[in-house]
Amino acid sequence: MTANSANTSASVFHLSPLIRLTLLSLYIALTVPLPFLSQVTAAPIAPTLLWIGISIGLVALYAVLTERVILDDKGIQVTYPTWVPRFFRKGWFLPWSEVKELKPRTTGQGGLVYYFLSQEGKAYLLPMRVAGFARLVQFVQAKTGIDTTDVRPLAQPWMYLILLVFTLLLLLVDAWTITTALSIGQLA
Repeated sequence: MTANSANTSASVFHLSPLIRLTLLSLYIALTVPLPFLSQVTAAPIAPTLLWIGISIGLVALYAVLTERVILDDKGIQVTYPTWVPRFFRKGWFLPWSEVKELKPRTTGQGGLVYYFLSQEGKAYLLPMRVAGFARLVQFVQAKTGIDTTDVRPLAQPWMYLILLVFTLLLLLVDAWTITTALSIGQLA
């Protein structure tokens, strides 16, 4: 149920847990060794400053990954929890009556994304990384009458599984790097 109508049932779609886990793990794998390496190499940036930056970045990434898509009889809404500042990620709402068409666009990497075009000509990115994407596009088709049979997610789950496996390998390398840095720090 949405907050604005007790009679309207809403479908809520969250970001895929596989995508959320993969991106958070990759962020940790890429950043956590930096303060240890900074200390061992006597880099000009203090490890404490790096830890603060990493923490802020982790919160910002987590905020982006809390996106949720709400579909109801009135329209489609992309929203974030109240703790995410609106200036950072404000979301949007598009009534079904305002949807003119669903337009495909090629990305710089050769993928395909889709935008809702409103009657006013504004473009709204179709959220493609949600769990239950097929159900989402069926709902969109039912409410707009737009044929969505060819609409596919930007990245398939197997792509994120491969990235997650390589991220786990990177975390093993990180563990070795941190252990080595700590042992060098104790010798110095």
